Amino acid sequence: MKKIAADSELIYNRNSKEMIIFVLIILAALYMGWSMGANDAANCVGADIGSGIMPLKFGIAITCFFSLIGALLLGGNVIKTIGRGVVALNEMPNSDAGILALAALFSAALWVTLATYKKFPVSTSHSIVGAVAGGGLALNTAVQWEKIGQIFICWALTPVGSCILAILLYPAFKLFFGISVIKKRERLILHVLIYVTSAYLAFTWGANDVANATGILFGTQKFTPHSAALLGALAITVGVVTWGYRVIETVGFKIAHITPLMTVSIEVATALNVHIYTHYGIPVSTSHSIVGAVWGAGIVQGIKTMNLKLVREIILTWALTPLISGIITYVLITVFLFLVK
Repeated sequence: MKKIAADSELIYNRNSKEMIIFVLIILAALYMGWSMGANDAANCVGADIGSGIMPLKFGIAITCFFSLIGALLLGGNVIKTIGRGVVALNEMPNSDAGILALAALFSAALWVTLATYKKFPVSTSHSIVGAVAGGGLALNTAVQWEKIGQIFICWALTPVGSCILAILLYPAFKLFFGISVIKKRERLILHVLIYVTSAYLAFTWGANDVANATGILFGTQKFTPHSAALLGALAITVGVVTWGYRVIETVGFKIAHITPLMTVSIEVATALNVHIYTHYGIPVSTSHSIVGAVWGAGIVQGIKTMNLKLVREIILTWALTPLISGIITYVLITVFLFLVK
């Protein structure tokens, strides 16, 4: 009887610890979603607001609504990649999977929060992938390096692709609307296009980036892709509303002088770019895509219109993001394992 009682107590304690860790994972996922909304809101409406066409509050409302729709309809594709493609969380012991999920989400969110405070648009995709890989190394579990290599290639191609698309689209839009003075009717069409393209961009952002907050929840096998997407989308919305204005200022006003015509080109190039990757379940950076498109339109407009010093700082931050997130996760897990021994 004593042995049975001892075994029951052991099982109860283990289940209690797992429940506490699971609750902490959900809180960390919500924190990650909030930090993403704060940093990535600029991706969807920074150019619109910088062009002087869209008020800040309206831009935030569009971002919140259409990113929610995108997350719910298409978010499952990338959620499966983040949840099981970098490290097979579903094949790990529950305790190790819980520790990795908690540490990775917190580390990634912390780095994105610091970047948002400094008003730098960083990649939440880079942050979470780097964090999960760092956690996998700390726990000495199998990291899918081949998959990470494929993701890295897509990361490198993302800003280049949107830059090229913007370079091609901007002259085409200039030709369509007239090179000199835009008439009243054409100006109205342009304004409508800006709102439509920003909604499309918010949709693709929600579809691709919601996985950065909740893909790990799916990997723990306690959430479906749909429920994970809903939780992440709600957290992202709160982040957009509360702190989204900080990076909007950088994307909309500081990288290049953005005109309404440039805005349409930038958003179409970015949304198409991200939508293609989302279809194949590849987590890419909407931040990289939008900044690459801004560069492309800026190059066509004239290199003198661009803030090259800020461009260099943004590229450096991009390069550091997966490395720093991975290091933070590795250190957190190593310290935790040392303390529980």
